[in-house]
Amino acid sequence: MKSIIPATLAILGTSSTVALAQEARTIDQAVNETFAAFTGPFVSLIFAPFPGTDFPWIVMWLVVAATFFTFYFGFIQIRAFGHSIQLVKGDYSDPDDAGEVSHFQALATALSGTVGLGNIAGVAVAVGIGGPGATFWMILAGLLGMASKFTECTLGVKYRNEYPDGTVSGGPMYYMSKGFAERGLPGGKFLAVVFAIFCILGALGGGNMFQANQAHAQISGILGDYPGWITGLIFAAVVFAVIVGGIKSIASVTEKVVPFMGVLYVAAALVILLVNYDKIGWAFGQIFAGAFTGLGVAGGFVGALIQGFKRAAFSNEAGVGSAAIAHSAVRTKEPITEGFVSLLEPFIDTVVICTMTALVITISGQLMLDPETGNYLIEGSSIKTVGGVSGVALTSAAFATGFSWFPYVLAIAVILFAFSTMISWSYYGLKAWTYLFGEGKTTELVFKIIFCIFVVIGAAASLGPVIDFSDAAIFAMAVINITALYFLMPIVKREMNSYLERLKSGEIKKFKQSA
Repeated sequence: MKSIIPATLAILGTSSTVALAQEARTIDQAVNETFAAFTGPFVSLIFAPFPGTDFPWIVMWLVVAATFFTFYFGFIQIRAFGHSIQLVKGDYSDPDDAGEVSHFQALATALSGTVGLGNIAGVAVAVGIGGPGATFWMILAGLLGMASKFTECTLGVKYRNEYPDGTVSGGPMYYMSKGFAERGLPGGKFLAVVFAIFCILGALGGGNMFQANQAHAQISGILGDYPGWITGLIFAAVVFAVIVGGIKSIASVTEKVVPFMGVLYVAAALVILLVNYDKIGWAFGQIFAGAFTGLGVAGGFVGALIQGFKRAAFSNEAGVGSAAIAHSAVRTKEPITEGFVSLLEPFIDTVVICTMTALVITISGQLMLDPETGNYLIEGSSIKTVGGVSGVALTSAAFATGFSWFPYVLAIAVILFAFSTMISWSYYGLKAWTYLFGEGKTTELVFKIIFCIFVVIGAAASLGPVIDFSDAAIFAMAVINITALYFLMPIVKREMNSYLERLKSGEIKKFKQSA
């Protein structure tokens, strides 16, 4: 009898667990379907391709703007690159300037919002569909995007609000409302409100729930399946502990986490490349040949171009306006200096880290070639891979060719990327929230609690349409932001010319750091 009771209880417990799981899936499915019905048209509009192509108009919107700013500011990303590094090092930093964080901390915070799963999984998707040639267009889009970041981050600092307690609030909301008013242009306040709404939605979804969801997937893949809310609660507690302290607390964490995860990832990639040094020349040949011929991949040259541009746009967020919020908190009296610092962001994110991922995938031999033609083997709409893997699994498999244990390192990287992205986007969402509802400790605390609740929801549920909608919201930010940048770019040019003239004449000198 004693043995029957535990067995019976176990069966009842198992059946009730299954029933609860099925009920959760049913609720999840119902939420998905209802949400998709309401938001589907908006998502379809944002990511709609040009007629007769697979090229999303929103990617072209970002690339055209980046190209225009590159020419308008005279290739500033090349001319100011060296000075940007000097600024990050603190050579021109006066600790008495208004602001909350250093140039390096502002860069690290903004980078933590962009360096993430897109660099690991997104690049693998781009190369898996567009071939190695997609890497060339990805690099080009990253280089052009440096000019967009320069423009928006300069404006973010110039039009920020500085408060008596030393805190600041800045970003597109402020340069839209104040910059348009300064130039006598209508509609600035309206654009600012719409941008802020999209920013909050993007922060809760793509900058939060998606990150928690993917982190849980990676952890459960190693530890075994377990409820997502456990991961969510742990992440929510750690995130809250960081963000409750504001931008200074966030910056102090990101200035340590971002360099660590970046160096960890790039170092692993470099070791793979050094082990396969004899294939590096071949890999670059594949990248350049594939960029203009397609090397037989699905979609050919156009397919490679689309995938490269798309991945760069989705990865570095140049033109979206989010980074301008983080960079606005910098200590400086010269707004243009943070524009110079910010242009390093797409370079590190896209040109360095994304390219490393693409090179490792190309060299590892995970993409299957036809030995007779030299073209890649196509399966469906993508390149055939060893084991049929794609996305983050393709990146993991590529690194595992050099280190069998690398999937564990990748899991740590994904967790760090997800965590750093969440804390950065919490700040972006917070500043949009306080723009709409007013500054104050209570207002801020309400948003921070809401944000952490969404961490748990994201880890526990697979809300596909919610994530699609939040991604669309992030790129809707770019529609509003770039429209404003076109109207405000003469102000940036004036600031740039003034600063560079004073720098050349010696009026702006290096700040003598105290020993």
